[in-house]
Amino acid sequence: MRKEIKKLTTAQFAKLHEVNKRTLHYYDEIGLFRPLTKSDNGYRYYDISQSIDFEYIRMLKELNMSIEEIETYRKNPTPADFLKIVNEKEQEVDKQIQKLKDIKTVMQSKKEQIFFCETLQEREIRIEECKSERLLVYPYDFSEDDITQIFSRLKDIWGIEQIRMGMGSFISLDNVYKMNFDKYEGVYTIALNKKSVPNSFIKPQGKYLCGYQKGKWDKLPALYQQMLDYAHGNNLQLTDYAYEVGLNDFVISDEADYITKIMIKINENS
Repeated sequence: MRKEIKKLTTAQFAKLHEVNKRTLHYYDEIGLFRPLTKSDNGYRYYDISQSIDFEYIRMLKELNMSIEEIETYRKNPTPADFLKIVNEKEQEVDKQIQKLKDIKTVMQSKKEQIFFCETLQEREIRIEECKSERLLVYPYDFSEDDITQIFSRLKDIWGIEQIRMGMGSFISLDNVYKMNFDKYEGVYTIALNKKSVPNSFIKPQGKYLCGYQKGKWDKLPALYQQMLDYAHGNNLQLTDYAYEVGLNDFVISDEADYITKIMIKINENS
């Protein structure tokens, strides 16, 4: 014997689904979702069996379907129409998932950098084993005064999620040896997507001579000179480019606390 279906007032149905009563009143007014039964005294009640339909409406709303689009579907629902919606929304969900994964990668990277910065002295030089990384690069020599122009271009080329990964600069070793810091080769960011794309290259795995400097940029030439002296004194042959990147931007209130990292690959045969 079939049990009687539980009937719920608007307040009870709203509490069950953790929504505001005004939402139910609005859906009722526009005909999107209405109470199923009406009692002898004129009161209208939702059936508990309507819960699934209501949650599907909420799901479509959460997937950025407009009320009008949901209404159109609800007037004459068919399996074909539902599958069309599902296929479209699956692609949007996949993009959103990837975006959230990228954000998590950025947050984890920043967290590791901040913890590491807490261990550093004002200036340090060390040899580190670095993993290979794909870098997205853009030629830029820092001769332009308006840095906002390059930011706008990179936002169009790389995307804002990639820029949030952080940006560094790289300079030829020839200019480093000459202490010529007026012209850089370009800017880079560590690629979130490891696939080969135009205007990118692999920063190879291996041992790198790394220097850390706390303070403004004008202290970097002295750090470079100390790194070159260290390499000479330890018979290290340097190769490739010198890569610079800030480690603790956005988490400091004084430029004097800014930490820059310089990385130069060591030739393994040296």
